[in-house]
Amino acid sequence: MGQRKTLYQGQIVDLGLETARLPNDEIMELEVVRHPGGAAVVAMDNHQRVCLLRQYRHAAGGWLWELPAGKIDPGEGPDQTVRRELQEEAGLAAEHWQSLGSFLSTPGFCDERIYLYQALGLRPVASSPHPHEVIEIHWLDYQDALQKVHSGEIDDGKTMLGLLLARDRKIT
Repeated sequence: MGQRKTLYQGQIVDLGLETARLPNDEIMELEVVRHPGGAAVVAMDNHQRVCLLRQYRHAAGGWLWELPAGKIDPGEGPDQTVRRELQEEAGLAAEHWQSLGSFLSTPGFCDERIYLYQALGLRPVASSPHPHEVIEIHWLDYQDALQKVHSGEIDDGKTMLGLLLARDRKIT
């Protein structure tokens, strides 16, 4: 088993038809998206405000509230990705970092794993968003951001989970 026929290979995803033997010995052909993964950061200032981006996402149909985040580039680890993305998208660097864990975004058809971090001790640096990124940088009171999660106004999965996981973490 383990055969794969590439159907499409783009800049971000690799879609293939894979033959797999399941634990019950059933053999299936599955459409699987291979993705390099990503990293996102809950960046909080000394006033318990979190940096959130309002970002236009065509695939999602409009504007989303999101944590600074991005795709892991070749040769990068998720800890390098998240530092780069915080600088590029939000114009921030951080002194203290802690992992909040990782999760599979859509395991029914994709292997994308997103790594979550919390960052404190923030300082401004030059931002450098990509031309295709339409981003507004906002600072929200952390409790207000959590309320937006519970009300459904924040519906991006990595942002919801990152904000909820950061609630009980203290960077040591």
